[in-house]
Amino acid sequence: MPHVLVLGGTTEARRLAETLHGTVRLTSSLAGRVAAPRLPPGEVRVGGFGGAAGMADWIRDHAVSAVIDATHPFAERISFNAAGAAATAHVPLLALRRPGWVPGAGDDWREAGSLAEAAQAVRGLGERVFLTTGRMGLAAFAHIDDAFFLVRSVDAPQPPFPPRSQVLLDRGPFTLDGEREILARHRIDVLVTKDSGGAATAPKLTAAREAGIPVV
Repeated sequence: MPHVLVLGGTTEARRLAETLHGTVRLTSSLAGRVAAPRLPPGEVRVGGFGGAAGMADWIRDHAVSAVIDATHPFAERISFNAAGAAATAHVPLLALRRPGWVPGAGDDWREAGSLAEAAQAVRGLGERVFLTTGRMGLAAFAHIDDAFFLVRSVDAPQPPFPPRSQVLLDRGPFTLDGEREILARHRIDVLVTKDSGGAATAPKLTAAREAGIPVV
Protein backbone atom coordinates (compact mmCIF):
# COMPACT_ATOMS: atom_id res chain seq x y z
CA MET A 1 0.00 0.00 0.00
CA PRO A 2 1.44 3.44 -0.90
CA HIS A 3 2.57 5.59 2.01
CA VAL A 4 1.47 9.23 1.76
CA LEU A 5 2.88 11.96 4.01
CA VAL A 6 0.49 14.88 4.50
CA LEU A 7 2.02 18.08 5.87
CA GLY A 8 -0.78 19.96 7.47
CA GLY A 9 -2.64 20.90 10.57
CA THR A 10 -5.10 22.87 8.43
CA THR A 11 -8.77 22.18 7.81
CA GLU A 12 -7.93 21.11 4.27
CA ALA A 13 -5.27 18.68 5.48
CA ARG A 14 -7.66 17.09 7.94
CA ARG A 15 -10.38 16.70 5.30
CA LEU A 16 -7.84 15.22 2.91
CA ALA A 17 -6.78 12.71 5.55
CA GLU A 18 -10.41 11.74 6.10
CA THR A 19 -10.81 11.19 2.35
CA LEU A 20 -7.62 9.15 1.95
CA HIS A 21 -7.97 7.11 5.14
CA GLY A 22 -8.25 3.42 4.34
CA THR A 23 -7.08 3.78 0.74
CA VAL A 24 -3.38 4.38 1.46
CA ARG A 25 -1.06 4.24 4.42
CA LEU A 26 -1.36 7.78 5.71
CA THR A 27 0.87 9.83 7.99
CA SER A 28 -0.14 13.38 8.89
CA SER A 29 2.59 15.68 10.16
CA LEU A 30 1.65 18.52 12.52
CA ALA A 31 3.96 21.37 13.47
CA GLY A 32 3.18 21.07 17.18
CA ARG A 33 2.35 24.73 17.76
CA VAL A 34 -1.13 23.95 19.09
CA ALA A 35 -1.36 22.25 22.48
CA ALA A 36 -4.41 20.09 21.68
CA PRO A 37 -4.78 19.85 17.89
CA ARG A 38 -7.68 18.14 16.17
CA LEU A 39 -6.09 14.89 15.09
CA PRO A 40 -6.84 13.49 11.64
CA PRO A 41 -7.35 9.77 11.04
CA GLY A 42 -4.33 7.61 10.35
CA GLU A 43 -0.83 7.88 11.75
CA VAL A 44 0.19 11.26 13.19
CA ARG A 45 3.62 12.70 13.90
CA VAL A 46 4.17 16.01 15.70
CA GLY A 47 7.14 18.36 15.44
CA GLY A 48 9.73 19.43 12.92
CA PHE A 49 11.93 17.25 10.73
CA GLY A 50 15.17 19.18 11.11
CA GLY A 51 15.02 21.02 7.80
CA ALA A 52 14.81 19.73 4.25
CA ALA A 53 17.58 17.17 4.80
CA GLY A 54 15.88 15.76 7.88
CA MET A 55 12.57 15.52 6.06
CA ALA A 56 14.24 13.75 3.13
CA ASP A 57 15.74 11.24 5.56
CA TRP A 58 12.35 10.66 7.17
CA ILE A 59 10.75 10.13 3.76
CA ARG A 60 13.35 7.52 2.86
CA ASP A 61 13.36 5.81 6.27
CA HIS A 62 9.57 5.44 6.24
CA ALA A 63 9.22 4.46 2.57
CA VAL A 64 7.02 7.42 1.70
CA SER A 65 5.60 7.21 -1.82
CA ALA A 66 4.32 10.80 -2.12
CA VAL A 67 4.16 14.04 -0.12
CA ILE A 68 1.19 16.39 0.04
CA ASP A 69 1.86 19.91 1.29
CA ALA A 70 -1.41 21.15 2.79
CA THR A 71 0.16 23.56 5.28
CA HIS A 72 -1.03 27.03 6.23
CA PRO A 73 -0.54 29.67 3.50
CA PHE A 74 1.95 31.51 5.73
CA ALA A 75 4.07 28.44 6.51
CA GLU A 76 6.65 29.32 3.86
CA ARG A 77 9.55 27.56 5.54
CA ILE A 78 7.92 24.13 5.73
CA SER A 79 6.74 24.43 2.12
CA PHE A 80 10.26 25.34 1.04
CA ASN A 81 11.66 22.37 2.96
CA ALA A 82 9.02 20.04 1.54
CA ALA A 83 9.96 20.93 -2.02
CA GLY A 84 13.64 20.32 -1.31
CA ALA A 85 13.02 17.09 0.57
CA ALA A 86 10.75 15.63 -2.10
CA ALA A 87 13.29 16.43 -4.80
CA THR A 88 16.14 14.92 -2.77
CA ALA A 89 14.17 11.76 -1.97
CA HIS A 90 12.82 11.50 -5.53
CA VAL A 91 9.16 11.35 -4.56
CA PRO A 92 6.29 13.38 -6.07
CA LEU A 93 5.04 16.45 -4.21
CA LEU A 94 1.52 17.85 -4.46
CA ALA A 95 1.07 21.35 -3.01
CA LEU A 96 -2.46 22.42 -2.09
CA ARG A 97 -2.91 26.18 -2.01
CA ARG A 98 -5.96 28.11 -0.81
CA PRO A 99 -6.87 31.15 -2.89
CA GLY A 100 -6.65 34.36 -0.90
CA TRP A 101 -9.76 36.30 0.03
CA VAL A 102 -11.08 38.83 -2.49
CA PRO A 103 -12.76 42.05 -1.33
CA GLY A 104 -16.32 42.67 -2.47
CA ALA A 105 -18.70 45.59 -2.59
CA GLY A 106 -18.83 47.32 0.78
CA ASP A 107 -15.53 45.94 2.07
CA ASP A 108 -12.99 48.39 3.53
CA TRP A 109 -9.70 46.50 3.41
CA ARG A 110 -6.27 48.01 4.06
CA GLU A 111 -3.35 45.89 2.92
CA ALA A 112 -0.22 45.60 5.05
CA GLY A 113 2.96 43.85 4.03
CA SER A 114 3.86 42.73 7.55
CA LEU A 115 2.56 42.64 11.10
CA ALA A 116 4.63 45.73 11.85
CA GLU A 117 2.87 47.59 9.04
CA ALA A 118 -0.48 46.33 10.30
CA ALA A 119 0.30 47.67 13.78
CA GLN A 120 1.13 51.05 12.29
CA ALA A 121 -2.12 51.10 10.30
CA VAL A 122 -4.25 50.22 13.31
CA ARG A 123 -3.30 53.37 15.19
CA GLY A 124 -5.17 55.55 12.73
CA LEU A 125 -8.21 53.35 12.25
CA GLY A 126 -9.71 52.47 15.61
CA GLU A 127 -9.41 52.06 19.35
CA ARG A 128 -10.96 48.60 19.81
CA VAL A 129 -9.16 46.01 17.74
CA PHE A 130 -10.15 42.42 17.01
CA LEU A 131 -6.75 40.79 16.46
CA THR A 132 -6.95 37.39 14.74
CA THR A 133 -3.39 36.94 13.44
CA GLY A 134 -2.52 34.16 15.89
CA ARG A 135 -0.49 34.12 19.08
CA MET A 136 2.93 34.08 17.40
CA GLY A 137 2.84 37.66 16.11
CA LEU A 138 1.54 39.65 19.06
CA ALA A 139 4.89 41.31 19.76
CA ALA A 140 4.34 43.60 16.77
CA PHE A 141 1.41 45.19 18.62
CA ALA A 142 2.89 45.16 22.14
CA HIS A 143 3.93 48.83 22.04
CA ILE A 144 0.40 50.10 21.40
CA ASP A 145 -1.05 51.30 24.70
CA ASP A 146 -3.80 53.60 23.42
CA ALA A 147 -6.05 50.87 21.99
CA PHE A 148 -7.86 47.80 23.34
CA PHE A 149 -7.11 44.45 21.68
CA LEU A 150 -9.37 41.42 21.68
CA VAL A 151 -6.88 38.66 20.83
CA ARG A 152 -8.33 35.42 19.48
CA SER A 153 -6.06 32.41 19.67
CA VAL A 154 -6.31 28.62 19.88
CA ASP A 155 -3.80 28.55 22.76
CA ALA A 156 -2.97 31.17 25.38
CA PRO A 157 -0.35 33.61 24.04
CA GLN A 158 2.89 34.43 25.79
CA PRO A 159 4.16 38.00 26.29
CA PRO A 160 4.95 40.43 24.93
CA PHE A 161 1.46 41.47 23.90
CA PRO A 162 -0.55 44.71 24.06
CA PRO A 163 -1.00 46.02 27.62
CA ARG A 164 -4.72 46.64 27.10
CA SER A 165 -5.83 43.27 25.82
CA GLN A 166 -8.23 40.42 26.44
CA VAL A 167 -7.63 36.89 25.16
CA LEU A 168 -10.42 34.88 23.58
CA LEU A 169 -9.48 31.20 23.33
CA ASP A 170 -11.32 29.62 20.42
CA ARG A 171 -10.73 27.80 17.16
CA GLY A 172 -12.57 27.72 13.85
CA PRO A 173 -14.60 27.09 11.91
CA PHE A 174 -16.52 30.18 13.01
CA THR A 175 -20.12 31.15 12.22
CA LEU A 176 -21.35 34.47 10.91
CA ASP A 177 -23.73 34.91 13.85
CA GLY A 178 -20.90 34.23 16.26
CA GLU A 179 -18.62 36.79 14.61
CA ARG A 180 -21.39 39.40 14.59
CA GLU A 181 -21.93 38.85 18.30
CA ILE A 182 -18.22 39.27 19.08
CA LEU A 183 -17.94 42.53 17.14
CA ALA A 184 -21.04 43.95 18.82
CA ARG A 185 -20.31 42.76 22.37
CA HIS A 186 -16.75 44.08 22.37
CA ARG A 187 -17.58 47.24 20.39
CA ILE A 188 -14.89 46.40 17.83
CA ASP A 189 -14.03 49.16 15.37
CA VAL A 190 -11.17 47.54 13.41
CA LEU A 191 -10.32 43.95 12.46
CA VAL A 192 -6.77 42.71 11.89
CA THR A 193 -6.28 39.36 10.16
CA LYS A 194 -3.91 37.45 7.92
CA ASP A 195 -5.11 36.76 4.39
CA SER A 196 -5.16 33.03 4.97
CA GLY A 197 -8.08 32.31 2.65
CA GLY A 198 -10.55 29.48 3.13
CA ALA A 199 -14.10 29.33 4.46
CA ALA A 200 -13.40 28.37 8.09
CA THR A 201 -12.44 31.88 9.22
CA ALA A 202 -14.07 33.99 6.48
CA PRO A 203 -17.29 34.90 8.39
CA LYS A 204 -15.42 37.62 10.33
CA LEU A 205 -14.91 39.47 7.05
CA THR A 206 -18.62 39.40 6.29
CA ALA A 207 -19.42 40.56 9.81
CA ALA A 208 -16.92 43.41 9.48
CA ARG A 209 -18.42 44.50 6.17
CA GLU A 210 -21.94 44.49 7.62
CA ALA A 211 -20.76 46.58 10.57
CA GLY A 212 -18.78 49.01 8.40
CA ILE A 213 -15.55 48.05 10.15
CA PRO A 214 -12.20 48.43 8.33
CA VAL A 215 -10.05 45.33 7.93
CA VAL A 216 -6.25 45.38 7.99
